Amino acid sequence: MSDSKFTPRSVLFVPGHRPDMLAKVGRSGPDAVVIDLEDAVSPPAKDEARATVMDGLARERPAAGTVLVRVNGAGTQWHDADVAACATAIGAGQLDGVVLPVYERVDDLTRLRSALPAGAVVVVGLESALGVADARPLLAEGPDAAYFGAEDFIADLGGRRTPGGAEVQYARSQVCLAARLGAVTALDQVIVAVHDAEAFRAEAEQAVALGYRGKLCLHPIQVAVAHEVFTPSAEQIEHARAVLAAAESGVGLVDGQMVDAVHVTMARAVLERAGV
Repeated sequence: MSDSKFTPRSVLFVPGHRPDMLAKVGRSGPDAVVIDLEDAVSPPAKDEARATVMDGLARERPAAGTVLVRVNGAGTQWHDADVAACATAIGAGQLDGVVLPVYERVDDLTRLRSALPAGAVVVVGLESALGVADARPLLAEGPDAAYFGAEDFIADLGGRRTPGGAEVQYARSQVCLAARLGAVTALDQVIVAVHDAEAFRAEAEQAVALGYRGKLCLHPIQVAVAHEVFTPSAEQIEHARAVLAAAESGVGLVDGQMVDAVHVTMARAVLERAGV
């Protein structure tokens, strides 16, 4: 399990140049919202979008548990100005942290941390061939969370996305494994078919099985599904408690299945996710 205190089930992305969408965030109640200055904003509009976002944050925080801004990547012409503006907003209590896309070099995280106030949340994106290949040393540097960006990753490889997702399954697992070893919260890839709730649910279920703690959302309708899937059900909680009780009493079976140390570990993880 991750040791990070930042463990959102849902992370809803909102375009930085759409303040009207940001004002509606509270309706879906995401655990975290990311105001996107990177992919969602075209290059000519980036400076204006940054100013719009900071002005909006100064007036009112979005209604989400954690409020983040995804800055443009390190090395881009907008990165430093994005980070400086975010640092000011964090210092004023208007923002909780920053999302760094296309994380490939430890130095980029080090510089970002040093530019932000102490305690700022930092989420990184592993979404390139180099980022995924170097996932373990990159996440050993201790960001609060990391997401796997399947679309950018497969584009970097020169491949193509398929409905089954077999082409990214290795990388998806690699990121989650590296996050576990680095005690970093792992956040699963997006579903670009934003109105296909069943596809989102199926992929979220896969993410839980892999060990992810939450999922990126591109549409408010995905938030409720993420909360349902990443929150243990009453039946799962009951089973976990039965496993722990059996282990304590020396009973070797629960529902006809043997109880050993690994089942105890998994039961404790379920109760931790449930907050009970």
